Amino acid sequence: MSTRRLSVPELVAMVAFATSMVAMSIDSMLPAIGAIASSLGAAGANDRQLVVMMFFGGLTAGQLVYGPVADALGRRRAMFVGLGVMALGTLMCATATTFPVLLAGRLLAGFGAAGPRIVSTAVVRDLHAGREMARIVSISMALFILVPIIAPSVGQGLLLVASWRAIFVMILVMAAIVGIWFGIRQPETLAPENRRPLSLRPVARAFAEALGNRITRGYALGGGIAYGAMIAFLGTAQQTFAEQYGLGERFPLYFAGLASALGTSAILNARLVTRFGMRRISGLALRLATTVSVVSLVVALATHGHPPLPVLIAYLAIVFFCHGLMFGNFNALAMEPMGHIAGSAAALIGSMTSLVSVVVGTVIGRAYDGTVFPLVAGITCLMTTALVITRRVERSL
Repeated sequence: MSTRRLSVPELVAMVAFATSMVAMSIDSMLPAIGAIASSLGAAGANDRQLVVMMFFGGLTAGQLVYGPVADALGRRRAMFVGLGVMALGTLMCATATTFPVLLAGRLLAGFGAAGPRIVSTAVVRDLHAGREMARIVSISMALFILVPIIAPSVGQGLLLVASWRAIFVMILVMAAIVGIWFGIRQPETLAPENRRPLSLRPVARAFAEALGNRITRGYALGGGIAYGAMIAFLGTAQQTFAEQYGLGERFPLYFAGLASALGTSAILNARLVTRFGMRRISGLALRLATTVSVVSLVVALATHGHPPLPVLIAYLAIVFFCHGLMFGNFNALAMEPMGHIAGSAAALIGSMTSLVSVVVGTVIGRAYDGTVFPLVAGITCLMTTALVITRRVERSL
């Protein structure tokens, strides 16, 4: 194993680019999903949401696989396998002539994308520890936050000069850049003596332990339910803004504003969490999101599911802001009792949270009826349920 290390700035840039590629694969699709569905003959109006949901489904399953693979085969092999699978799925999408083939490609691409996502974090953990690791991850996340802000505009820009297939070509180029960069510049960081056999038994034991711990189970479930609101929004954003409110090509600008609220709160949380604690911050944010959702549900009822656009934007901005204060803290709280099996537990908690959020988010998204009522009602139910679950966990401490 090489002892050469990347400089911290280059490591941060590489990690941020690799994780940004995953986010770009999701958010750059949003302006194009209507055109994709129309071009490939999707059966129902809400079937376009599956372009987003299938990627999340693959990403959810992949998280369970790439953690053990990276520990057994090394970081470089796991990265290249993930990038290869992601590229194959993306190529299927770029050349698809039917909607089912495109959805299969999105599922495969999401499964592969879990590789770069997990390996990037593992490489940082191999090379740095403690505050230095936290600093590198924080800087990488600050750069990563920019992606949801600009990605829809990138997708919209490509649609102005080319077809929706160009977006998949862009993602393929990004995957190639990551592969070349990682292959040339990043040595293997996991020594052979530290590798673990690829076996289902330790994963099964870790899964059983994580599910059996009330704190881990509760916060992972609560976080997954709460994040389902974000999945539901992503699935219906193009229909809601571009079509229901007639924003058309201006949709990415509104999306960027909402993403900025999420990014701002994530940065704020990093500053406040050491002072006020994860439970207090996430609890206040969840209560605020629940209260605002109940009020917004009344407004949605009074306006027959079509509230004024500024009112809807203000509501969603608050929900986005609250998610920035909740999601990372819920993950950290779920991980607290799992320090002795941190690697396996992180993959399992991530998969559990993602699975729950994808399922509930898809159900809400598929209920879209040309109004925002299903979305607001769904978010209200999710926030209320997450609040009940996390409060029960806290009472047991």
